[in-house]
Amino acid sequence: MSGKLAGRAAVVTGAGRGIGQAIVQRLTEDGARVAALDMDEAAAKASGAELGLQCNVADSADVARCIRAARAAFGRLDIAVNNAGTGRADGDGSDAFYEAMGRRNAELAEQGSSDIVVDHLIHMGDEGWAGVLAVNLNGTFYVCREFTRVLAEDGNPGAIINISSTSAQSGEGSAHYVASKAAVIGLTRQLARELAPRQIRVNAVAPGPTNTPIMHGIPDEWIKAMEASVPLGRMAQPSEIAAAVAYLASDDASFVNGSVLVANGASYYF
Repeated sequence: MSGKLAGRAAVVTGAGRGIGQAIVQRLTEDGARVAALDMDEAAAKASGAELGLQCNVADSADVARCIRAARAAFGRLDIAVNNAGTGRADGDGSDAFYEAMGRRNAELAEQGSSDIVVDHLIHMGDEGWAGVLAVNLNGTFYVCREFTRVLAEDGNPGAIINISSTSAQSGEGSAHYVASKAAVIGLTRQLARELAPRQIRVNAVAPGPTNTPIMHGIPDEWIKAMEASVPLGRMAQPSEIAAAVAYLASDDASFVNGSVLVANGASYYF
């Protein structure tokens, strides 16, 4: 197969839908052999990837199993994309948060004012906090570590692309989500320096609001506010984020390392 990524092999986490599925499709179009990793095995297999595997990125042993399986299937690995992420976890107080928001919005619509305070932090339990970080931050670390181990064993260069978020800079969103996405940027920059002697480039993409399934659980008022905050007047499509990932994975970005490529329609500047 021809293309900028011909002859290369990639693993993509959270690949069963949304941005992850779009990344699988774009890397495949550019010539790469792709392993799709997702908690939903059926979705991973239906993503269009050559190899679909069920994987819990919050489990380091499961990550190692899947990355080794991808290397065995393809004979090599060259690209890792850490897209798996979540904005909610059991016990994180989201239900109380959205319930209070709904009551406040109703009072504003009826009365023009409201005394209801919409809190999230005070309702967030330890389990909920840890659950989001386990996927967004720990999962990214586990994939970076096992991918690097494989490349070190094989003596190959490579590229890691971590998906962060504009919220890491703006602070918009819940505490566990924003903290995890900010930490991903710090991890990206540290690894870019550490892994440079191995010729492994590490970069991040920070999307703004994107039309993905995760948006379906957000109240319409928030969706409209997010769209209004973007100077381009709309959310991104998953394919637009995938294009940024494909660039960072390619030789066109051969001297780009430790960078955060912001794809948010100018809604916020890093």
